[in-house]
Amino acid sequence: MKRDQLAAKILNETNLLNRFLDYVKEDTQSVEESETCPSSPKEKNLGRKLVEELKSLGIANAEMDENGYVYAKMATNCGITKKVAFIAHMDVALDCKGEGVQPVIHEKYDGSVIKLNGGTVIDPADTMHLSDCIGDTIITSDGTTLLGADDKAGVAAIMSMVEYLGKHPEIKHPEIRICFTPDEEIGRGVDKINLQKVDADFAYTLDGGAPYEVNYENFNAFSAKVTFRGVSIHPGYAKDKMVNAIRYAGKFIDMLPKTMSPERTCGREPFIHIVGISGGSEEVTVSMILRSFVPEDIEREEKIILNIIEVLKAEEPRLQVTPVFTESYLNMYEVMKNNMVVYEYVKKAIEDLGAAPEVEPIRGGTDGARLSFMGLPCPNLFAGGVNFHSQKEWVALEDIALASAVTVKILENVK
Repeated sequence: MKRDQLAAKILNETNLLNRFLDYVKEDTQSVEESETCPSSPKEKNLGRKLVEELKSLGIANAEMDENGYVYAKMATNCGITKKVAFIAHMDVALDCKGEGVQPVIHEKYDGSVIKLNGGTVIDPADTMHLSDCIGDTIITSDGTTLLGADDKAGVAAIMSMVEYLGKHPEIKHPEIRICFTPDEEIGRGVDKINLQKVDADFAYTLDGGAPYEVNYENFNAFSAKVTFRGVSIHPGYAKDKMVNAIRYAGKFIDMLPKTMSPERTCGREPFIHIVGISGGSEEVTVSMILRSFVPEDIEREEKIILNIIEVLKAEEPRLQVTPVFTESYLNMYEVMKNNMVVYEYVKKAIEDLGAAPEVEPIRGGTDGARLSFMGLPCPNLFAGGVNFHSQKEWVALEDIALASAVTVKILENVK
């Protein structure tokens, strides 16, 4: 894949490879059941390492707070007063094993199938972008864990930006803010962020996939929990008396529209996804997530659920059903549409590198969505990783360098 010379300079002049390998070896898997912040004390191990690295690169004000957030500031070198933040998360996903990561380097990738331990196979025929990376340095796990490019590629890209700017004082830039967050993978990445410490006019998360992805639109996200309470009695004497909550929870699930499941939707189509079921014959809770790019579809999904509940209650009046809907995050476009200059800086940066932005709506969420509604417009940029949350995760080292190059160009364009 052809890339601009700036990416090659960043790759050659910074410690990008070693720092990325170092980061992914740190176990920073977040813990959903935990009530602390960060959810795992292990996340602070990487945070402390990043603070020391930032200080070694000349940022004496780098610090980590009690909640595991890392903050740093770089002064402008040309009098531009705008303040731009770059944000990435330190934790990794829970979907598969995240400890004991052993990164494997595949130098000068030749386009063939990559075979790893545990029967893990990464085939360019069914993996986006891999066939574009012939000749590149591909990094994977050993096949038994995830890699952690989500989002340690973003962390590495930002750190290499800092290192590169330190070596090139001739590059004029505005005020720069850096923030590394915990617990993004469990939806709590900005729960305790200190925006006064971030102290920026706008920001970018580096938490996307392949070049040259840019996201300023994401799902509206709600969760739904529906609790079914039946009538419990000894099964030997249950005739005409028992109301089995499991049976009605099963009916409820079966009545949800199958055409609105994640596996049957794409693009801008909304979905209802069943993520869990717990309980016994007396009481069962079905947990779901509702996703849509427009609020009207979320309302329609809620009505579908409520209508099914009414049908089941009419069938069995003794059945008690309690639905609870909770907002998770909203579509950042509602904020970004009034702050599109933040996207224009990215667009010009990518064009300066000889490419065009791949603007895609995220069928998911980003810390940038919540930050945008907290008053900090924050689209999401690519960091290079592919096949997130799986043993098949991989990244081209050159793509991390390219993400870093985009951040440098953004800074050059801010006036």
